[in-house]
Amino acid sequence: MILYRYISYQVITGFIIATAVLLPLFSFFDLLDQLDDVGKGTYRVSDAFFYTAMLLPRRFIQIAPFIALIGTVIALGKLAVHSELIAMRVAGLSPLRISLAPLSIGIVLLLGVAILEQFVAPQLQQKAITYRANALELTVELGRNLGIWTRNEHSILRIGQIVHNTRAADIELLQLDPDGFLQSHTLAQYADIIDDEVWQLSNITIRTFTDDQITVARAEAINWNSFVKPDDIATLTKPPESLSPVELARHVEFLRSTGQDADSYALALWRKIGSALMTIAMLLLSIPFVFGSIRTGLSNKLVLATLIGIAVYLLDQIIANTGLILRINTTVIALIPSVVMILIASFWLRRTF
Repeated sequence: MILYRYISYQVITGFIIATAVLLPLFSFFDLLDQLDDVGKGTYRVSDAFFYTAMLLPRRFIQIAPFIALIGTVIALGKLAVHSELIAMRVAGLSPLRISLAPLSIGIVLLLGVAILEQFVAPQLQQKAITYRANALELTVELGRNLGIWTRNEHSILRIGQIVHNTRAADIELLQLDPDGFLQSHTLAQYADIIDDEVWQLSNITIRTFTDDQITVARAEAINWNSFVKPDDIATLTKPPESLSPVELARHVEFLRSTGQDADSYALALWRKIGSALMTIAMLLLSIPFVFGSIRTGLSNKLVLATLIGIAVYLLDQIIANTGLILRINTTVIALIPSVVMILIASFWLRRTF
């Protein structure tokens, strides 16, 4: 038990060192990107730093697998360099028992990442996006002059502007017949969201299309049974990676139920699961790094581990983007990198032990 606590302490220290190196490095790149926008609107250097700070939980989640890899190599590598691993094995500890400590700490890391992913990182990232947009004087939620577009089987909805949580402006509704031909076009100046299903449209112009004519009608206000809920509108304005797993799952269900393309959101959801599996893979991969020959030196092993981490990160990005373009199953392209790395690590472990 004393040796287990000692190894765990070394692993935690290794994780802290890896985080202290990797997180500022990735955040520095974020900051450089933001400094390009300083001077636009009211965006200042302090805003760039504040935006970067709010993205820290998201960056930590993204680099968690590589923190697990490099942190474990640092911890067990130090023990190997000082011959402490040899002493532990002489004392009767098998490599498997020694490996339980970093694996246990890795599970704690995964739990921390899960909490950040669900309750902290999405909220801060979304606030950061809104804060930056306000400072740059952009309508970032909708995209300048683009609006939000969504649909179900027979209707297409465009929302030009979100005024606040219960009011939208510049509303267009296109109603289609079963053959896909336009039946009516409704233009409303405002929409007040009464509840999840009912919107009150104000200052409305309705054009109805028949075989031989177009009729125009106007009204001060009408109630419309909406197929999109307020939460779904809010979700449509956010980048997929900024949503929590629960939000992503709910939004994927909404998009599919209304006949829309959900691939980018489904991919974002499965990549969050894939990232957890990748953390496990990196933990497994780090162990044979150390229990193999230490004659190459700890620094060389750290360089090799870093290169492997960079290669895996780039390969994961390439596979995800290529798969999305080619419309390959999102579950497959999100999980393939982590599953392959787990298989490689398992094979290496068997060869080492």
